[in-house]
Amino acid sequence: MRMVDLIEKKRDGLELKKEEIEFIITGFTDGSIPDYQMSALSMAIYFQGMTELERADLTMAMVNSGDKIDLSAVEGIKVDKHSTGGVGDTTTLVLGPLVAAVGVPVAKMSGRGLGHTGGTVDKLEAVKGFHVEIENRQFIDLVNKNKLAVIGQSGNLTPADKKLYALRDVTGTVNSMPLIASSIMSKKIAAGADAIVLDVKTGAGAFMKTLEDSEELARAMVNIGNNVGRNTMAVISDMSQPLGFAIGNALEVKEAIDTLKGEGPEDLTELSLTLGCHMVYLAKKADTLDEARTLLEEAIKNGSALHAFKVFLEAQGGDPSVVDEPSRLPQANFTIELEAREEGYVSEIVADEVGTAAMLLGAGRATKDSVIDLAVGLVLRKKIGDEVKKGESLLTIYSNFENVDEIKQKLYENITISKDKVEKPTLIYKEITE
Repeated sequence: MRMVDLIEKKRDGLELKKEEIEFIITGFTDGSIPDYQMSALSMAIYFQGMTELERADLTMAMVNSGDKIDLSAVEGIKVDKHSTGGVGDTTTLVLGPLVAAVGVPVAKMSGRGLGHTGGTVDKLEAVKGFHVEIENRQFIDLVNKNKLAVIGQSGNLTPADKKLYALRDVTGTVNSMPLIASSIMSKKIAAGADAIVLDVKTGAGAFMKTLEDSEELARAMVNIGNNVGRNTMAVISDMSQPLGFAIGNALEVKEAIDTLKGEGPEDLTELSLTLGCHMVYLAKKADTLDEARTLLEEAIKNGSALHAFKVFLEAQGGDPSVVDEPSRLPQANFTIELEAREEGYVSEIVADEVGTAAMLLGAGRATKDSVIDLAVGLVLRKKIGDEVKKGESLLTIYSNFENVDEIKQKLYENITISKDKVEKPTLIYKEITE
């Protein structure tokens, strides 16, 4: 086989065979296929697309390019959840203990964040002593014992995807649907899950800004998962404004605790229950989605979800007392209210710009080397559709420096108040199972 022939084949809109895709990924990973040829193929894929079979074969070739997590020693059906990312997305912190409380094993591999706030690992490290540096054997044992554990990302998982993503980033091919879908799914499959629940965001704060693009990505990923033997479904959820109220690491941990107590924001609670009932159903712990939801609601009411969170934190070195005393989490030195300049109704909260404001406070990383301040961030007091009076707080700024005028200005520019009443945005647009 010659790479140039395969580039020409895809350029002309023909379907690549499994062995041809494996040849490409193996050669690109070991360096025998140079970047310039892979760039040409990526552009051909960008314009010509890929069939469902090609996407599945590409995904598995990337899975097989490096290490795979073996979760066979974990008892039961392992269901993973993946979000395409957003602002204030605290669902993982809620879902882990919530579904673990009803007997679904959650063996989660998570990373650190780059952008608005920290990743799941950063957020959990707001709990004093918590760590993800545990041996694989201990990781498996904790999941079998407590139904929940989180480990840091492996260094050699899907190396082909890492190389290809870096290339796409500088060749104008990031927005190729087959390459996006295969990239996401290769990591989820390599992480060892038996079934996968996808939370595909749509709106201003999402990677996919339109509902049409979000649905296309969701269907592409569900098809890949099901074609390679992983029971996969997707929920398309709103990210036209931040999810929940909190944006920032310790603040999001507190919000997760509130949600597990049944006292969390309505949208975060509803999305967690929706994603959770699909996880419970795919794990075969319930015969219907309604039955699964009832189990999860009961776990919140009877306190078992909150208890599961305590047990999880303590098992990985964290201080479980933060669950009962959230004031033990890192605290910012200054709390500053952003007061409404006029009365009316909140009509827009530009999620990604509000997220950037949190990052400027220190809640996220502008570069990989940035140091996160776990205490700082924002807590919304009003969301789209809410009535607001002049002088009332739109949000609270949690900061470790006193002068936040620049950040306040950015927030004012990205929160709009209108005179006319505004409808609250739809939270969940579609659920895709095949």
